[in-house]
Amino acid sequence: MRLADCPERAPAVSEGVPAPLHEQEVARNLHELIHAGLAELPAPGSGRTLERWQALARVGAQDLSLAKLFEGHTDALAIMRELGAPPAPSGSSWGMWAAEPPDARVIFQSLENDARDTGVTDVGYSVQLDGRKAWCSGARSVSHGLLTVWRPDGTGPFLASVAMHQPGVQVSKEGWPAIGMAASASVDVVFSSARAQLVGQEGAYLARPGFWHGGAGIAACWLGGAQALAHALWQATSQGRPSDKNLLRHMALGKVDLALQHTAALLREAAAWIDAQPAADASALALRVRLSAEASADRVLAQAGRSLGAAPFCKDASFARMACDLPVYLRQSHAERDFAALGQRVAAQGPESWAL
Repeated sequence: MRLADCPERAPAVSEGVPAPLHEQEVARNLHELIHAGLAELPAPGSGRTLERWQALARVGAQDLSLAKLFEGHTDALAIMRELGAPPAPSGSSWGMWAAEPPDARVIFQSLENDARDTGVTDVGYSVQLDGRKAWCSGARSVSHGLLTVWRPDGTGPFLASVAMHQPGVQVSKEGWPAIGMAASASVDVVFSSARAQLVGQEGAYLARPGFWHGGAGIAACWLGGAQALAHALWQATSQGRPSDKNLLRHMALGKVDLALQHTAALLREAAAWIDAQPAADASALALRVRLSAEASADRVLAQAGRSLGAAPFCKDASFARMACDLPVYLRQSHAERDFAALGQRVAAQGPESWAL
């Protein structure tokens, strides 16, 4: 399958889509998309945000492990543009790694002028990295990483860009026994005096408007996976003969349609809002679309399974892989904490957005 020719609409997972891609195949397809120019997406807030999210959804409908790497690569490029970093090397592939578990942190030291170390703010400032970074999706296959790092005194975070193929970068072969999203290979990376360059000032990664634009884009990947499973339900329903069984499938398809329409409408509205005011706080919008996409995906997983039965899980490898990958990818959501964060914003902003 040539993923450089991603379809405009979500395919049926049982209509000619091959068996799940292994890690090496996912890496090859990511590089194919990059070299074909299909990873050069419009920047968020540039007037074409919906086009960007449509591309993420199309890749998600094909393979969610690929979408995870594709989204990380395109997000890293968008962040570096937003923070004024030098252009990425031609043909390079990027991971974006910002997880901060308490037992894994990367520390940077100055390489240029130790006397300036307490005032490091310059883009491109050379540093040395030491420590462990967790949850680094695609680390075995990308050429570069963009990751959050900290000063020795605990202040930060900063962002640093690092070439992966250098002494001092060790990609773990352990820590990812996952079944769902297995091919995304979200392993640990250990840095030992690795050379890197700072990108942006302290706290810029979280403070920039694009932080929430990127968070909303992940919802488009989730929606793509849900669309693929829903397409399989649609195919089974549209081709079935009238029967009580098919009536139940029509009921399931109606529930799925409503859920997907809801999320798609919110994504379209959010994209238009972001393009109209790209520097504004988009946190409430991003939280809404993420929570909506999660709920829609949960609805699709439940209804497709209940109405189609065991057969596609056991006899359709692509359906089974998508159904296994999607719940794992959805756990990138913060679940109830995101509901609380959204509620806090609504309490502060007021209910005006509820009006038609």
